[in-house]
Amino acid sequence: MMKGLFSLVILSAILLVSCGESGKSDSKKEALSKIEFASTTYDYGDIAYQSDGTCSFKFTNTSNVPLVVNVVRTSCGCTNPEWPKDPIEKGQSGEIKVTYNTEIIGKFRKSITVFCNAENSPVKLSITGDVMPNPVNASSSKQ
Repeated sequence: MMKGLFSLVILSAILLVSCGESGKSDSKKEALSKIEFASTTYDYGDIAYQSDGTCSFKFTNTSNVPLVVNVVRTSCGCTNPEWPKDPIEKGQSGEIKVTYNTEIIGKFRKSITVFCNAENSPVKLSITGDVMPNPVNASSSKQ
């Protein structure tokens, strides 16, 4: 019985010490950066079939901490993002390029989610537009 009680006391002491250590790390929050986009939406309007479906979202690091864009995810495989892999220093700018597949005819609304070390992360971006039918196929179907 004495061994069991001794083990319980030792286990309790270990738990208290480990909880105290985790409390210390919580009080030292890591400094976060801040990302500000010039615009979070892009409207292609009417866009030609098989045309260049690339647009850019320009942003600035408005904090004193280097901004790191970890990953950019899109709502479907028809949209491909490119983003800077190197840290963006305070006051510097960067851009996220998004390319939509303009071989898909019709209206679209897609979202892009930017994950980074900013206090306002994740940031949602969106693209909209309407890919016009292929004029070659449209004229041959009328005959």
